[in-house]
Amino acid sequence: MNTNAAHQKADSFFVSALLAIIGGFLDAYTYNLRDGVLANAQTGNMVFMVIRLTEGHLQQAFFYLIPIFFFMLGVFLVEKIRFYKHAPSAIHWQQIILAIEFFILLIVSFIPSGPLNMAVNIAIALTCSMQVESFRTVQGNPFASTMCTGNLRSGSESLFYYTQTRDQQYLKSALHYFGIITYFLIGVLLGSSLSHVLFEKATLVCCLLLLICLLMLKKSSAAPDKMS
Repeated sequence: MNTNAAHQKADSFFVSALLAIIGGFLDAYTYNLRDGVLANAQTGNMVFMVIRLTEGHLQQAFFYLIPIFFFMLGVFLVEKIRFYKHAPSAIHWQQIILAIEFFILLIVSFIPSGPLNMAVNIAIALTCSMQVESFRTVQGNPFASTMCTGNLRSGSESLFYYTQTRDQQYLKSALHYFGIITYFLIGVLLGSSLSHVLFEKATLVCCLLLLICLLMLKKSSAAPDKMS
């Protein structure tokens, strides 16, 4: 089984674009339906936390601290899984991460908006951190599928170097970064729109996209390794 092929497919623009859609979708979903928390943008949650502290709203400040903590926990879990899956195997560790994310979001789709919103925000913050920690490159370039700031910086930098050198590789990198940002914004649009139509079931759309990613990686891992 070719797990290296699965890793290469995970690095593809197609899979990265689907993950960016999921990232934008979940931010809009939690903001619209789950008490105004940003699932992916922990910088935003940190800002909200400090603002609430300065206003004297300690309970509300703690409300924003919880998803930040579980975002960190997600990174620890990914590194633990990667550590134990470093040996060649029929299943690549990134496939395990996608499967975990799929089942968490599937469960979330059956939790009504209301008193359990905190539990949902915790679960989504966990899955988002696992996703961004697991899928860190697109076509060999570092990127983030759940936020835009780093991608905007890298895309602008690549575009600048293209204007200076006319090296097509810089242009290609810039287009990849701006493409990922575009797909993230499409995810925000879909998440915002479908949250008002499907309500908590909107995360099933993300489950579908994750299934496509899983199938893509599984197809790659099942292909013969031409290098062997």
